[in-house]
Amino acid sequence: MGDKAARRDEAPDPTRVWLRFVRLQQRLTTAMGARLRAIGLSIPQFDLISTLTEREGATQQELAERLYVTKGNVSGLVDRLVEAGLVERRAIPGDRRSHALHLTDKGRELALAGLAVQADYVAQTLGSLPPSDVAELERIVLSWRGAARELDGQS
Repeated sequence: MGDKAARRDEAPDPTRVWLRFVRLQQRLTTAMGARLRAIGLSIPQFDLISTLTEREGATQQELAERLYVTKGNVSGLVDRLVEAGLVERRAIPGDRRSHALHLTDKGRELALAGLAVQADYVAQTLGSLPPSDVAELERIVLSWRGAARELDGQS
């Protein structure tokens, strides 16, 4: 039996699979970053404004939790997006410490352009795989996520 045939019969090495997954994630992030920069956005800016398309009126704390970053990271980013005219802060009645964040028309337009770029890239990459492979990948990723959450004590 040849080397390749012998390796196919062996159980995959989880560390090798994990490294491939991490490298793929890095490649995808780099590729999306370049596409987003072409329309004038960084990945963190896109993450924030695209999240606001789903959760208009979120506070900085809510965005930080949703984006898995600190409130401090979000604060500086929001300041720059406000200065650029993409996001506005609105007072929350009865809460003098927090503000609801809303997209401006310019911010919404740019967010939608970014979402279109993302959808196109996903269609050309993951979307080019057979639907059964995409379904299997989703099952595996959700199972893996569950194992990670369980290990980290999250729900």
